[in-house]
Amino acid sequence: MSHIRQAQKEKTRQALLAAALHHLEEQSLSSIGLREITRTVGIAPAGFYRHFRDMSDLGVALVDEALGGLHELVRETLATADGPEQRISRTVELITKHVRAHSAHIRFVSREQHGGVRAVRTAIAAQLGLFAQEVADTLRDEPDSAGWSEGEVRMLAELYVDHMVTTASALLSALDGEGRDAEEVARTARRQLELINVGHRHYRSET
Repeated sequence: MSHIRQAQKEKTRQALLAAALHHLEEQSLSSIGLREITRTVGIAPAGFYRHFRDMSDLGVALVDEALGGLHELVRETLATADGPEQRISRTVELITKHVRAHSAHIRFVSREQHGGVRAVRTAIAAQLGLFAQEVADTLRDEPDSAGWSEGEVRMLAELYVDHMVTTASALLSALDGEGRDAEEVARTARRQLELINVGHRHYRSET
């Protein structure tokens, strides 16, 4: 019986997350009421607290859904790519696939990165910081980074991550039929990353 109850609890939790994501297509997290979510799911408002402390806690869970599963894929992409050119191509392909498959989640992250819910902003920043560390771990061992300080390697890694975020946002606009199409966004992203890579090769450390 406990197994059945646990399965039902997880099902309700996922329904709450899905309902929130649906409302977040058009609204910010700070503008959504808890009762809107529970009404959509068909449970009493008190039932919400069996799964989340508050709406901020739900928002943090959505951030984890949106970005948490990407870390293993990013690490694999960085570890198996044969040189910068292949890494660039695979990175853009990974971002494109993820945005297409999880557009609602990525739209939520894009909107809430600078939104009004502090806990969610902090969670997004922490996830992006992890990505930057994963990229830095790869860049540190490359010949072009020889003599670079830890701060310089981290700075370059954050530049790559910032570019990933910008590309994801541009891909969302393309999927919404705004601005450039997705192929053009991906092509531009690859060229921009190639320019960053040129800078990596020719930068002279100040240390």
